[in-house]
Amino acid sequence: MINIFKALSDETRLRILSLIFYGEICVCEIEKSLNISQSNTSRHLNVLKNAGIITYSKNAQWKYYKLNEDFHIRHKHLYEYLIIELKNLNNFEIDYKMMTENKQNDLCK
Repeated sequence: MINIFKALSDETRLRILSLIFYGEICVCEIEKSLNISQSNTSRHLNVLKNAGIITYSKNAQWKYYKLNEDFHIRHKHLYEYLIIELKNLNNFEIDYKMMTENKQNDLCK
């Protein structure tokens, strides 16, 4: 449980998580949507993954991240809280808009 709360204690990781809650997303879409470097993105994703909050699949050189179903099941109340509160992040609307545009531009090709 400590690892989960440590993972959730960083604003960038919360911003990343707010995008992942809307479905599977590629690393390059996260980078572009949040305007952060690849190394910074990977570091934050690893923290979320190691805490068991997210998982990923790989297609060629691309990694696609999504919410870990086990996290959703085991921590139902925390999940429900996050669904509501992540929308209140200062950058949420901008991040979500950028993600939507990036998905339409199909960056992962």
